[in-house]
Amino acid sequence: MSTSGTPARRLPVVLRNPSFGAVWAGQLLTQGAIRMFQVGAVWWIVSAAGSDHRGLDAGLFLMVSTLPAVTLAPVVARIVAHHAHRTVLATAAGAAGVVAASTAACAYAQSLPVIAAYAAGMALATCQAVFDPCLTTSVPELVEDADIEEATGFELSTQSLAGLAGGLLGPLMVDAGGLAGVVAVCAGAYLLAAVLIAPVRFPYAAAPEATDEDVPARRTLRQVLAGLPFIRRVLLCFAAANVFTTAVFVVMPLYTQGVLRSTGSTVAALEAALGAGTLLGSFTGGRLPGRPITVGSVCLAVMAAALALPGLLTGHAVAIGSLVVAGWCVGVIGVRFVALFQRLVPADDKPGFFAMMQALLGAAFPLSSLVFGALGDHLTARALCLVQGAGLVPVTLALWWFGRDAADAEPRPSTQGRPVALAGDAS
Repeated sequence: MSTSGTPARRLPVVLRNPSFGAVWAGQLLTQGAIRMFQVGAVWWIVSAAGSDHRGLDAGLFLMVSTLPAVTLAPVVARIVAHHAHRTVLATAAGAAGVVAASTAACAYAQSLPVIAAYAAGMALATCQAVFDPCLTTSVPELVEDADIEEATGFELSTQSLAGLAGGLLGPLMVDAGGLAGVVAVCAGAYLLAAVLIAPVRFPYAAAPEATDEDVPARRTLRQVLAGLPFIRRVLLCFAAANVFTTAVFVVMPLYTQGVLRSTGSTVAALEAALGAGTLLGSFTGGRLPGRPITVGSVCLAVMAAALALPGLLTGHAVAIGSLVVAGWCVGVIGVRFVALFQRLVPADDKPGFFAMMQALLGAAFPLSSLVFGALGDHLTARALCLVQGAGLVPVTLALWWFGRDAADAEPRPSTQGRPVALAGDAS
């Protein structure tokens, strides 16, 4: 092998693979846009448009914004499985751009009612519920097998960067000019993402089948999970953890207003801290030693302590530091386990599996938003922090317990560039 190719290989995959780089940039724009809208809308509800039940109102908004990923999982799986992924990604981004532009026009024409913000949140979340699992499924079609883990790190880092950009800009723009400006910027981001993705080639995509008769019957989601018991247990643990971790998006604005007595700039700083930590975790998670189960259990324990700390000690520095640590744990867990799933799940099952994973993990978000939003009208924000930390303790123990006998359920190295079967999971 010539040495001239070595420097190129040392470049990050997002730079040396233009196709993946364009799709990653599109994902960054779409997730940044929806994060900006969601964070901005929650702060708008809590600080300006909410009633005496601000916690419940904010929780309801986040609930309706996460329902599509849960309820539409079977539909999304069929869409991703039967249509070209480039078309699905570009269409989802373009449709979200149209929704955001229409909402912005209405907001500039007259004061936007809260119910309209709920409707826009649900519509944008529907588009994102199609985009996200399709992108995850597309990673092996965009990069070589040796680059899957690095590409997965970049893909997961999108959520972190979205948290940084959206979390910073959303509340600040609401304080500066209301919700209308936020939605207008979101519309531009979505439409630009569609333009970036539309011409991209997917060089490692499998050739499409000629007719429906030639397509083998795909397994149901129940059948996919039945053949992967180790993964099923892990996903159930993380779904339970999400009930307490995703509550941070309700707790943060309530903590800012009720404990820190601050403005949207503080909400922006807290969101940025969480996003920065997750971004760091996404890029460092693959370098940590240890099996995924061990790393995941330790990270959940650290996250429990970090989320509970602001309930014991108050102050801007404590809250920001705790969210950086919690975000880092989220990033590490994400990159280790999604990369593991990419290699373990058979290629034919990936569309259904990742849509199901999105739905299962996302199912906790509506419940968490509603429960913690309602609790926020009766408990202090400091008490909510303690509830979050305490709730993660049994989940941490469960993940560790499930992993005690799972040493053989982790991937063995493969030299064939193909998914590796789980020991004990083979049919």
